[in-house]
Amino acid sequence: MRVLIVDDHQVVRRGLRTFLEIQDDIEVVGEAADGEEGVARAGQLRPDVILMDVKMPGTDGVEALRTLRALGNEVRVLIVTSFTEQRTVVPALRAGAAGYVYKDIDPEALAGAIRSVHAGHVLLQPEVAGMLLAQEEQAPQPPRGGSLTEREREVLGLIADGRSNREIARALVLSEKTVKTHVSNILMKLDLADRTQAALWAVRHGYSD
Repeated sequence: MRVLIVDDHQVVRRGLRTFLEIQDDIEVVGEAADGEEGVARAGQLRPDVILMDVKMPGTDGVEALRTLRALGNEVRVLIVTSFTEQRTVVPALRAGAAGYVYKDIDPEALAGAIRSVHAGHVLLQPEVAGMLLAQEEQAPQPPRGGSLTEREREVLGLIADGRSNREIARALVLSEKTVKTHVSNILMKLDLADRTQAALWAVRHGYSD
């Protein structure tokens, strides 16, 4: 897995690199000191996963995420934040982040989070999922799930459970290509931008266990 570290603190970048470089399956391909540089480096280096700080001078993590998506770069982004910045995670998730971890995370847990995000999982802590759902309820929209097929409903439920496409394919005895097609159809029918929004929609409307 090719990882890009985006953080304005050199000490943090150095610490992350030192740990990640001892992992057999992780390669740190570069670093960036702010969001603008991170977007540029992501285009040059094509990493699999970006570790992105939220609060940075100039272009912050949320703006960088929006720019990446506007450019069509679908790299998996894992937000690295402090507990006190929890509310800033919500805009980042809405901008397309695959999840987040706190800066005081155990190193082995961080490596596990990177592997999980790379595999297609969405990492949502209950408290942040609650924030997102609360915001959704402040501006309720009519349910849009009536047009989903039975198979799409099954896939949506598994997305809500945090399953990757590969795991969904195994669970439903389908090919990964077929699962990708179902996911695309779900996002289109529900007018959602990504898997994170799909997972939250599914939780809100009772598709998750």
